Amino acid sequence: MAPEEKPYRVYRGGRVKGKVPSVASQARSARDRAREARKARGGKDDGGGRFRGPGAKPRPRFPRRRTIFLTILALVVLWLVWAITSYLQFSSGVSDANRRLDKSARAALVKQGGLLISNSTTVLLLGTDNSSLAARAGDNHSDSIMLMRTDPGHHRLYYLSIPRDLQVPIPGHGTQKINAAMQIGGVALAERTIQQFTGVGVNHVVVVNFGAFKELIDALGGITVDVPKPILSDRFDCPYATQARCQQWQGWRFAKGPQHMDGERALIYSRVRVNRLDPSETDVTRGARQQAVIQAVASKLTSFSTLLTVPFHGAGLAKPLSTDLSAWQLVQLAWVKFRAGDSSSVHCRLGGDLGGSGNGAPSEDNALAIAMFLGKSAPQPPPPGDQFAPGCVIGHALQ
Repeated sequence: MAPEEKPYRVYRGGRVKGKVPSVASQARSARDRAREARKARGGKDDGGGRFRGPGAKPRPRFPRRRTIFLTILALVVLWLVWAITSYLQFSSGVSDANRRLDKSARAALVKQGGLLISNSTTVLLLGTDNSSLAARAGDNHSDSIMLMRTDPGHHRLYYLSIPRDLQVPIPGHGTQKINAAMQIGGVALAERTIQQFTGVGVNHVVVVNFGAFKELIDALGGITVDVPKPILSDRFDCPYATQARCQQWQGWRFAKGPQHMDGERALIYSRVRVNRLDPSETDVTRGARQQAVIQAVASKLTSFSTLLTVPFHGAGLAKPLSTDLSAWQLVQLAWVKFRAGDSSSVHCRLGGDLGGSGNGAPSEDNALAIAMFLGKSAPQPPPPGDQFAPGCVIGHALQ
């Protein structure tokens, strides 16, 4: 090693004055230098540092926030148009349903204040089947009788099925089958009879014409009904044109389990009176089938797929109905049903001496089932094996 060389090097410490350049600023500086070099060559960039060739015009920049804002605004406008159109269509059909209900039926109801979305209410559901067939043209009996009570505070619905063959006092007409009240004095007499028999005040009424259900169910794209047991009916409403072919036909068949039904199929299911595979079935079972169809339609009406198509057929949704409920009240009930769901609903029924040899006398335990329906006691199922006993279950209809 030379004498003038040293075994180490001397480095100058510290840094130059000013801010320390960051990585991002160094990258921007590099992009700026590249852009300036391209401009010096006569080219253009798109504002993002990408070379677009000589003579190209700069691409206008559109702020991302403005794009998001305009997208949200467009969606809100579309939703408002859809909601207003849907409500106007539905309201038109409900107005027709309101006109179909007699004024005397409105007078017999128990008045109620407040919004249905937050206050409990009781609705009487009456199902009739006076179709265009000559045999049913003059029949105005209530084939299906059910009370529905809402409990918005606990997100729960209560149903009380009333067998049509129960013998009860009909005001001014002695003791008869409860379904005769509607035939004798219309919806108003049916309301007074049911309120007097159960002690439950009725706030609203909905009369469902099963004869007009076919078009509604088809418009909804069909419904799904859970059939509890296999069915082979007797020969009613034969689908064939000749008498000879109808004699060879065995009857309507329904397999056990969930089934998708169109309007015609659902109407036939609700009309089955005799199950040749289970001779123990009665009109109570038929009423349960009708109520299953009604609840399946109600569930489909409150589904998301149906709400999307309301602007196109909303006016026809109320075609099978006669009711005092306004369009806004029906919307509130639909929301209450949506919030409640089916799994927590309480299904009750009244009982009595029914069946082939029964006299129709109401059961002494009906008061207990009514208390369960009103939420005053816990739901208790009917005794096993007694298909005519009163009781309540949770999550499914009694069969």
